[in-house]
Formats: sequence, C-alpha cells, structure tokens
Amino acid sequence: MNAPLKKFADVAVLPQPYLLFLGDIAEPSYAKTAFGLADWAPERCVGEFSIGENGITVGLPQMSPVDAVAAGARSLVIGVANPGGILPESWIGALVEAIEAGLDIVSGLHVRLSGISPLAKAAKRTGRRLVDVRTPPTNIPVGTGRKRSGKRLLTVGTDCAQGKKYTALALHRAFVSLGIDADFRASGQTGIMIAGRGIPMDAVISDFESGAAEILSPDAPADHWDLIEGQGSLFNPSYAAVSLGLLHGSQPDVFVVCHDPTRHAILGVEGFTLPSVEEVIDMTIRLGSLTNPAIRCAGVSLNTSSMEADEASDLISLEERRLGLPVADPIRGGEAFSALVMNCFV
Repeated sequence: MNAPLKKFADVAVLPQPYLLFLGDIAEPSYAKTAFGLADWAPERCVGEFSIGENGITVGLPQMSPVDAVAAGARSLVIGVANPGGILPESWIGALVEAIEAGLDIVSGLHVRLSGISPLAKAAKRTGRRLVDVRTPPTNIPVGTGRKRSGKRLLTVGTDCAQGKKYTALALHRAFVSLGIDADFRASGQTGIMIAGRGIPMDAVISDFESGAAEILSPDAPADHWDLIEGQGSLFNPSYAAVSLGLLHGSQPDVFVVCHDPTRHAILGVEGFTLPSVEEVIDMTIRLGSLTNPAIRCAGVSLNTSSMEADEASDLISLEERRLGLPVADPIRGGEAFSALVMNCFV
C-alpha cells in the first residue's frame, strides 16, 4: 500500500541511465549521493566521472561524458553532497563538457543549476535540461502535531553521513520480505532519486519542517509502516534544525540510532566531539515525546564498513551487551540484523 503523498519529483521522469559525477573530492562521506545510487540503483548507472588526481571512486567504470553517451547515459548526476550544497568553480568546465556531449545535468545541491550562467548558456545552446531535485513542494503547511494513523520508524544519527538512508532502505526491504505493508519515505536528494518520491527536508523553510514531515508520512492503515530516512543529527551544530523538525513531524513510534564507531568528532566542524549512542537515545526520546509520548528505541545500526568481518561481529556483540538493545550492521545482515528488525514490532 502506498499512502497518498504530495508528489514533487519522480525518478521515472529523470533522464536515465546516469553518469555519476564525483568532482575532485577526496572525502568519501561527501559522495553519499553517488555511493547511494551505485549501491541501491546500480542498474541506472553506467559509470563515474571524476576530475583531478586525488578523487575517490564508487567502483563504477571511469568514463568521459562522450564515452558515457556512447554507453547509453542520458544524464550526469552530481553525486556529491558537500557542506552547504555549493557547486565549486572548478567543476563548471566539466559540467559544460557533459552538456555539450549530450547529457542533461541532474543535481541535488542547494544551488540552482539554472542560476549558474555557463551552465544555463550551454543548456540553452544545446537543448539539454538542468534538473534540480532539491526542490520542495509548494504550499507546505505548518505542523499540527496531530497524531496520525499507521506506524512509523525514523532513523536518527550521532552525526551526518553515518547510514541513516541505508538503514531505512535495508529495514524497508526486510519489512517487505516479512509480508509487512511498508513504504520507504525519502527525505534527502539521494533517497528521492532511489525511491522516486519524497521531500528534500533540508531545502524546506524552518517553520514548515514539521509540516513537511507530516506530508511525507501521512495517515495510513493501522498495520502500515513508513520507514523514514533521517537527516543530520540533533547534536550537529550545523544541521540539528532539520533533524528536530523531521523528528517532531514524523512522530516515530520507534527509531533506530545510526553510528560510525570509527568517527570521534562531528564531521565538517571543529571542536565538537561525537555524542554517545546513549546520549542520542535519551535526547531523541525527550524531544520526540512531544508529538509521540510512546516513542522508543528499537536498536542501533552500526556502520562497520571499514572493519574486517570478525572485528565487526565482536563489536556488535559487545555493544549489544553494553546497551541492552539489538545492534547490527544492516549491510552485513545476519542474525543480528534479524533481531533488530523483529524488535521494531515489540
């Protein structure tokens, strides 16, 4: 069952397949759009395109725009979500090259492609499209706090870029495999490109954040679950506002804390240490109980991608005993993840 959702963007109408643009970034956390599409929609991606010498890779064939067009690509997706959502001057030449090769440009950045003169001129000259995914629907109401029917799970984090989207997608897949009526609700540009619908919460005016979250997850049958992609962190000095609005508006019955055990400081800002998982659980319950007094933590999702299998397994077991909650890496799956899934229904 797909509960009605105000529609503003649809992957089905985006020009596909994609060439993923990684720019010249060296920090993998900033390439979460490219990684998300490569991991969850690989059939829509023909390759990747980087500039500079110290870039990263998502494991796809490296292609020039001309080669990508020859391989069937129809658009270049900017696969980077950098701080502030800006488009560096150093990227513009490569994007113009892609336009002139015959590719539309799809962006999830805050900056509007049509406002960048060289891109606008190249698109007009060639007849190519400039598509901004990070555009919220019009006429979003303010939040009401009204309790809605149906069940909701929200992924929250100790920081940004720690697996909230991947966890929500993995949980959605697991729920559906159990025969549970469920939807994945995307709240960021990458999730929207994967799911085909959603609301870019960080592009919504603050007064309307909770209202947008209410639209994102509307009334549903009593046995229906919405798996809502979280954003930011309540402890991040840059992005806590969007996290709080999403928490209040989504009214989660349960939440899952996402954490990277190898990270010790808030990403992108100096002087802020990462909060503990316990602090996040406590703060989420205290703030989330405003709109759902019955909110509870179902468990913890650990991002153990940088660990060997045995090391990850030992850490998961240790954290389970320490926290008294199911702990798992959804990408690794296994019995630990199954226990986390089942604890959502307790």
